[in-house]
Amino acid sequence: MASDFAFDSLNFAQREAVGALDGPVMILAGAGTGKTRTVTCRIAHMLERKIPPDEILAVTFTNKAAAEMKERIAGMVTRKSMGEMTVCTFHSLCVRLLRGGIDKLGYKKNFSICAYSDQVGIMKQLLVRKGGTDEKVKAETVLGEISKAKNNALPLTDLRDDFFASLAVAYQNELRAQNAVDFDDLLLLAEQILREHADVRDHFQKLYTRVTVDEFQDTNALQMRLLQQLVGPPYHVCVVGDDDQSIYGWRGAEVANILQFEKFFPDPKIIRLEENYRSTEAVLHTANSLIKHNLGRRQKILRSTRSGGENVRVVAMPGDDEEADFIADEILGEKTAVGREWEDFAVLFRTNGQSRKLELALRDRKIPYRMVGAQSFYDRREIRDILAYAALLISPENDVPLLRILNAPNRGIGQATAVLATDYSREHDQSVWQALCDPVFTATLGAKTRNCIEAFIALIAGAKNKIDLAKENPAEVLNDLIKEIDYLPWIERGCKNDSERQQRGESLNSLIGSLRQHILKGKKLQSFLDDSALSSDREDEDIEKKHGATLITLHASKGLEFPVVYLVGLEEGFLPHSRSLTDGTKDEERRLLYVGITRARESLTMTYCTVRMKWGQKTSCQPSSFIAELDDKHLEHTSYDEIQNTEMSDDDISSFFTSVSSMFDRMDG
Repeated sequence: MASDFAFDSLNFAQREAVGALDGPVMILAGAGTGKTRTVTCRIAHMLERKIPPDEILAVTFTNKAAAEMKERIAGMVTRKSMGEMTVCTFHSLCVRLLRGGIDKLGYKKNFSICAYSDQVGIMKQLLVRKGGTDEKVKAETVLGEISKAKNNALPLTDLRDDFFASLAVAYQNELRAQNAVDFDDLLLLAEQILREHADVRDHFQKLYTRVTVDEFQDTNALQMRLLQQLVGPPYHVCVVGDDDQSIYGWRGAEVANILQFEKFFPDPKIIRLEENYRSTEAVLHTANSLIKHNLGRRQKILRSTRSGGENVRVVAMPGDDEEADFIADEILGEKTAVGREWEDFAVLFRTNGQSRKLELALRDRKIPYRMVGAQSFYDRREIRDILAYAALLISPENDVPLLRILNAPNRGIGQATAVLATDYSREHDQSVWQALCDPVFTATLGAKTRNCIEAFIALIAGAKNKIDLAKENPAEVLNDLIKEIDYLPWIERGCKNDSERQQRGESLNSLIGSLRQHILKGKKLQSFLDDSALSSDREDEDIEKKHGATLITLHASKGLEFPVVYLVGLEEGFLPHSRSLTDGTKDEERRLLYVGITRARESLTMTYCTVRMKWGQKTSCQPSSFIAELDDKHLEHTSYDEIQNTEMSDDDISSFFTSVSSMFDRMDG
């Protein structure tokens, strides 16, 4: 069972971690410290110590992470050994646990796992049965509440109101009747069977004598309880993580799991990986100076293997237009001058709504980009809906936007009516709008549906007349229409949390604001729709496989790294987010900024605006309180105006023309 790794390829702390195979072990792996290599070498070392591969279990959070770990381990051990060990996600592990003993909990062993789309379908049926259509309750909202209750081990009868509780109980009964479980049930039932049935617990504790858990800071309370049941004396369990990168508290992650590990497993050996191979000394010093303000954290100081490095810039911006233009211009300039790849550049932001102006600025300069962790502004449901309404104000005869919003918000024109209208329009070679206006067609419908259609026609025709006949501003007409139909309250009812609700509202205000600016420039509504349509024309491929500069949320950036990073929107209310002050989660916001800073390998620029468009209005902004916490040793505080007014030196000019000349030489070649 030989393995292919050498201790002398590891630093001192990594060697210590690889060699610590017995008893509870916690590896505190700071950003960029070679965590994955350490974990895979440690597993390979188990084989050298004659630990049977079928007793080795490594648990990750995503299928992608599990596949990467398998690939790394496979490069060090024999194919046979790799095939015998278990590397999987929490949910995959739970399926293994339940297949062998779920009958003890009253299920049949051939249970099915309910996909999310199936869950939504079941809940929609229950809503119809229980009159939820009148309550205007979204299936996804109820499912979100059920998931939260299950992960917090709360009875479904304790949901926020009686109606939700009755739906939750009926939903669970329906799953049981179908001998099905959802993803939350996998964790819940696996923990239950291990806790309540000693024979099952003993079997799996003997089966998996060596357990490793990656990204331990992301575990929730239920996963921690599951791990405690799975690992018995002498507790050969190794958890790997970094409390300074615990940024998923909003979805249930418990940083206490890593901060209070000693409470769960006795006398653990704690090893700190602090030697960073990713970032320059300037970047890491800045990151360390920030995170030390979090009280109660596991003490660690990242040390760079790369001395020096250019200073970290903190740039004051007049507004978010200048912020976006500045970043796009710099990316274009450095790409030309230094010859970097587009993929070397990343722009990190706190909220999804911040991506729109960045997208526009990059597109204006023909800079290819990829969105990671944030839906493109033009792909969001609320934006597509309102653009569809705008299209009808130009031409109601356009079937695609009409069918999109025919019952959005709900106005009593259901899917069945839409199908009938579409079929009728095809049979009579006319548009769906003409079919809805045709009394011969509407006479085939019930009186209630007919009245709803007439009200809809009057709504669209009236708004269109305001633009065509009264010559009113299309932006204001569209804004009034959105308010008249109560679109925002309707879309908000389907949101899972306050953050999503806020994003929907900000998106709508941003869109109307852009249309106002467009009209002010003397342009037409049609050209606005044309520009928007071009903006939303995206390839149907995995966005992470696309080429270009990266636009990415701070949350999605964890685990990634880029040579050049721009971290935007360092303003009070954005980062830290305003909710963190009321929710008491400012420490997590600080960790989020720390994660952002440590994504940078060579160059880091952080920006904040004096004024930012928010809710369709210019809003004054204050610099983030986190900026004052940063040590100035490697910081350069400057402003947009200072940078714009700085004349190029002779060396800069010479370097620029040399790079341009070489670029043309390459083109000629």
